[in-house]
Amino acid sequence: MEGTAALPAEAFIPPHPHPRSPVVALLRAVAQGEGDLLGLLPAEAYEMPIGPLGYSRRSIVVVNEPKLVRHVLVDPDGIFPKSDLMVNALDPLIGDSIFVSSGGTWQRQRAMMDPALTLMRVNRAFPHMEAGIEAAEAALARDAAAGRLLSLDLMMSHLTADIICRSVFSSGLEGHVAHQVFDAFTFFERSVAQVEIRRLILDRAWTRIPQSAAVLDSCALIRRCLGELLDGHLQAGQSFDDIASAVVAARDGEGRAFTREELIDQLGVLFLAGHETSASALTWVFFLLACRPDLVRRLRAEVQAVCGDGPIGFEHTKRLVFTRNVFRETLRLYPPITFLPRVANEATRLGGYRVRRGALVMVAPWLLHRHRRYWTRPNQFDPDRFLPEREAEMIPGAYIPFGIGPRICAGAAFATVEAVLLIARLFRRFDFHVEQPEAVRPAARLTTRPRRQVMLRVTAA
Repeated sequence: MEGTAALPAEAFIPPHPHPRSPVVALLRAVAQGEGDLLGLLPAEAYEMPIGPLGYSRRSIVVVNEPKLVRHVLVDPDGIFPKSDLMVNALDPLIGDSIFVSSGGTWQRQRAMMDPALTLMRVNRAFPHMEAGIEAAEAALARDAAAGRLLSLDLMMSHLTADIICRSVFSSGLEGHVAHQVFDAFTFFERSVAQVEIRRLILDRAWTRIPQSAAVLDSCALIRRCLGELLDGHLQAGQSFDDIASAVVAARDGEGRAFTREELIDQLGVLFLAGHETSASALTWVFFLLACRPDLVRRLRAEVQAVCGDGPIGFEHTKRLVFTRNVFRETLRLYPPITFLPRVANEATRLGGYRVRRGALVMVAPWLLHRHRRYWTRPNQFDPDRFLPEREAEMIPGAYIPFGIGPRICAGAAFATVEAVLLIARLFRRFDFHVEQPEAVRPAARLTTRPRRQVMLRVTAA
């Protein structure tokens, strides 16, 4: 890592890959064999507006120009659907759900899901956030007293899964179930064939890549856990006013409901997207703040000034500007969805650049957020770059942690308030001490995570 807590604040550069030439980047990524797609990114990718990514049998085009990024993601002509690699990789886990479907299927699903998505309004979900964090505070107090060594990744996955479970199913998530889902998803993310770099380079477009039996088993375990949550919810015999009930009650224009498997598909998207992406971002938030005690002091001072010693309410989260900017800057440096791959269904041009039919069109928030033409000191952790007085520094369209266009994340406000509340409450009560911070490295598979789990100890503040 280029910076740790031992360095002065102005010298702190969080961990990031050191890009090389395209050939060296390709050889290194293949040699490492861990499916980390960040290793494929050469130095040129952080500077060019649009261009090829390395050498592969199927053309891979990186799109960094904000106007072209918007064109690809809005897709007015319907020629850039989700990439076949992503669709095939996620099919055993979430089927042909709203996250990966396209065309008429996506439009039907989105219309059916809209009532449920409105239930993700933050004012409705806030009590669920408070309940989940209260349980986490009690657990952390016990861990601090016992001096336990904890996995930061598992801690954040458990907490965000508990919150989204309360929001979707009106009940908390048992610890052993959260652990099962975390382990299964971690294995899935590391092993799914979408991130087999050799296949990415050597296979033709639309080549269906078989998944291993172990990957399929991990998907089956996650779907079984979700099915048990769904069945328990349905068998409770109560009239719930929650997201799961709204999805169950959804009907299309012909009066058809989702089947049980389709319910697991759609609820799986809400559950996994609602906790995995937040857990990814919050893992990095806590790591970064653990390395910057000066920023923790600023954060605590803000919480004290806004909230005093009392509860942190929904109305306070809007006024915790620095805390929110810590989260926003973390999303810039470590966007949970590292890549937004699309496939060109027909030959076309993007800004004069020729795109072949079947080309993998790669929009990468990771690249946009660290692009040397769009950001001053792009690799530096600087929450103050989001202050109103520095808005002139921002390039429109260069910051897309939640995507853009019709597929923009419906849970963006939910995730932001959840993060602000969680950061404020936990850092008000606890200090977090990372073991071997210099060994932490980012990796990008389906989400941006540390290459290995980050271990830490907790003490009372």
